[in-house]
Amino acid sequence: MYTSTEGIIFRQVKAAGGRRMLLLFTKKYGKISVGTSLTEKGRNKTALAIRPFTYGNYELYKGRDYYNLNGAEVIRSFFRIGEDVDKYMESSFVLELTEKLVPDELPQPGLFALLTDFLAAMEKREKRHKTLVLAYEVKALSIVGSFPVLDRCACCGGNENLRYFSVRDGGMVCEKCRNPANDTLIYETKFDIVNILKYFSKTPMKGFEKIALDEDAAEELQTVLREYLSYYLDIGRLKSDSILREIF
Repeated sequence: MYTSTEGIIFRQVKAAGGRRMLLLFTKKYGKISVGTSLTEKGRNKTALAIRPFTYGNYELYKGRDYYNLNGAEVIRSFFRIGEDVDKYMESSFVLELTEKLVPDELPQPGLFALLTDFLAAMEKREKRHKTLVLAYEVKALSIVGSFPVLDRCACCGGNENLRYFSVRDGGMVCEKCRNPANDTLIYETKFDIVNILKYFSKTPMKGFEKIALDEDAAEELQTVLREYLSYYLDIGRLKSDSILREIF
């Protein structure tokens, strides 16, 4: 069966016989593995569409248990991301994270739209790209149904003295419920994490083009979110995250 779908390439590897295997995040089919003999060399519409950070339309042959890419064309190329090392590394992390969040062959229209919005905003952003990535992580948690409890204690349900964020308990906890005190997955918040997370979850991605968190707040929020993502979504330490920590 021949079909077509919009999509974004997560990654590709070379296979035997000059073929390539693409991991493609599609709007219609979700995450799928696609074989192709097409190459990204050259300047034709197909070559451009199978390069990183490109939003394209992909012509597929769908067999019983496989997909083959017959042709592709660019809808929008976010090529400027590849011209900036910081943008490239942060965007690579987002692609890898999304790959881990998306199950095989199950459409995820919310995440697909969020990813295209993120790439558009990242391409325009001039500096302090971490805030944009944090916004993506917060929004992704909301879409997949793993958003933390913020307005009450995740343990007792009270709404007073919510000074701590507990990864293990799934959100804010009060002084009384902070147990044990030496739990490395409990963070005493040194900034208004509740309102920041709420703002990030509700504000459209394009609204973050010129918004930036204080560096210290961004670092702390990043630590909390990465632990939370790892704990609840079983994604482990991402390769791109490890490289980012080494470089920056």
